Amino acid sequence: MATYKPVVVPAFPKLGERITKDTAYWRGYKTPVQIKEFGAINKIDFSPVPPYNYAVTASSRIHIYGRYSQEPIKTFSRFKDAAYCATYRDDGNLLVAGSEEGSIHLFDVSGRAPLRQFDGHTKPVHVVGFLSDKYRVFSGGDDYSSNLWDIASATEIVSYSEHTDYVRCGCASKVNADVFITGSYDHTVKLFDARTKSSVMTIEHGQPVESVLLFPSGGLLVSAGGRYVKVWDVLKGGQLLVSLKNHHKTVTCLCLNSSGQRLLSGSLDRHVKIYSTTSYKVVHSFNYATSILSLALSPEDETIVVGMTNGVLSVKHKKPEERKEKSQKKRQPAYRTYVKGRTYMPKQEDFCVSKPVKRVLRKYDKLLKSFQSSKALDAVLEPPIRLYTPEVTVAVMQELHRRGTLRSALAGRDEKQINLLLTFVARRVIEPRFTPVLVTVADMITDIYQPVVGQSAIVDRQFLRLQEAIGKEIDYQEELLEVLGMMDTLFATFTEKRATYLEENKSNGLTETIETNMNN
Repeated sequence: MATYKPVVVPAFPKLGERITKDTAYWRGYKTPVQIKEFGAINKIDFSPVPPYNYAVTASSRIHIYGRYSQEPIKTFSRFKDAAYCATYRDDGNLLVAGSEEGSIHLFDVSGRAPLRQFDGHTKPVHVVGFLSDKYRVFSGGDDYSSNLWDIASATEIVSYSEHTDYVRCGCASKVNADVFITGSYDHTVKLFDARTKSSVMTIEHGQPVESVLLFPSGGLLVSAGGRYVKVWDVLKGGQLLVSLKNHHKTVTCLCLNSSGQRLLSGSLDRHVKIYSTTSYKVVHSFNYATSILSLALSPEDETIVVGMTNGVLSVKHKKPEERKEKSQKKRQPAYRTYVKGRTYMPKQEDFCVSKPVKRVLRKYDKLLKSFQSSKALDAVLEPPIRLYTPEVTVAVMQELHRRGTLRSALAGRDEKQINLLLTFVARRVIEPRFTPVLVTVADMITDIYQPVVGQSAIVDRQFLRLQEAIGKEIDYQEELLEVLGMMDTLFATFTEKRATYLEENKSNGLTETIETNMNN
């Protein structure tokens, strides 16, 4: 008796996901750790000095977290109402924050009570920061003003009232200690110089500005507002270099990595996009559970911290590089052990014994071997096979058709099984690799269950889906044939023109040769 041959599943080429260096790099972060805060997180800022603690501003508190701690190591809560935009100084010793009541608080990281309080704004202060000289603080508030403060005397140096709406973001230049930038809901970004009494540059973003970022070189400025992230050349008077529209909702925060070669943007659409600063194309993206308000990357890119509207802080740490331990090499057998007997040729009187190979059959193969066609079809319609390896399902259907038992396997099914079959066929019949087999299956199902059409709304709906899918595919094929006909006509025209041109050249050459011979 002949042995059973398992079903041969044809191998189809798979279009695998393109794994780039950026994809491998940004996937090298661990599963995020989630920390619940008291309110929406409006600002996250890393200390620029080791051990790179980070300040989280939410509700009326500022929490300082260690890089790997899930509980705050210090809390500043001397606010009557909401706190905003807690930012470290470059040396990591001082922390400045705005507040809902309009005052600005300066804290020593090692203490708890404010060292200084700057009063001058009449409405909430949403943006504060240090200038690069470390002795002055800039601020922007809902009173449309942008102020500059002296830390030592706690007095206001200068106040600019050029914005016509809320000032909600800002940053300072690391190159020039007198330059800072603010963005407002009046759709403008203004560049101020502390040595002048008015702004030195105004950039029209076109949307309410939610975040601004200055490159470390000071030559490029990034603004975010609405769905747009725009890059401007400050040295060319604020010329627009590129406008990015990769988010579906408002972009709320911006961040650069430590090398300045990758730009990160967070949005209310729950995505963090990572751009290359050379091509400004998206090289990777992260998905989060809810809308994103704030984003920060540690100085060595080891930690990504994202703050969301529901008060959840998501912290991702870089996976440690695997170090291969040097294991002592075991002594291997001598080379002659491997080649011993390899070249031995059996003699005539030798009796050769072949080791039988045990073949393990899959469930559907076992059912086919015992001629249980209907159960074999049921086995390949189970979710793991039907969804992830549809080629196995189609191969079994093709084997049943070859045996002539496909019609009997499809017949005698209830409403749920017919629905499952029609769902699979309607979804996969348009794939060219499955079309020849599934068209036959669809034809048989239609013939078998045509008498029961109209008795079940679910089955009728699936038949309509199948009809719609096949109708769309036929329309696509007709359009492709029309395009193919147009291309054939164009190619034929080009070929005729080229042939005519060659004939003219040949005839001209022949005439010139005859004329030359007659002259001679």
